[in-house]
Amino acid sequence: PMYFLLSNLAFVDFCYTSAITPKMLGNFLYKQNVISFNACAAQLGCFLAFMTAECLLLASMAYDRYVAICNPLLYMVVMSPGICIQLVAVPYSYSFLVALFHTILTFRLSYCHSNVINHFYCDDMPL
Repeated sequence: PMYFLLSNLAFVDFCYTSAITPKMLGNFLYKQNVISFNACAAQLGCFLAFMTAECLLLASMAYDRYVAICNPLLYMVVMSPGICIQLVAVPYSYSFLVALFHTILTFRLSYCHSNVINHFYCDDMPL
């Protein structure tokens, strides 16, 4: 179970760094620190989803270590394959729902200026 959770954590780490790094490298190459409004929405949604998933997966890993240390004889009973899948599926689904709602509510606001953001990373503050 520990390696299953670690592999999912590594996947989430790779995904949330991949949400920002390509745009940042493109900005360094072309010397333009702008991002369009739609790209900003996609970047914000992906980054928020994977960061939330990482935090929740770390909580799942903490529960796994707690059971392994405090109840070592019951570890295989408590951490069955079904529970391990739930400990990964629930953080993914919850984080994508939170990111979806946050992104939709953020981009439904009315903005006064142009739809080009002079920043390499789209966050609430540059908006």
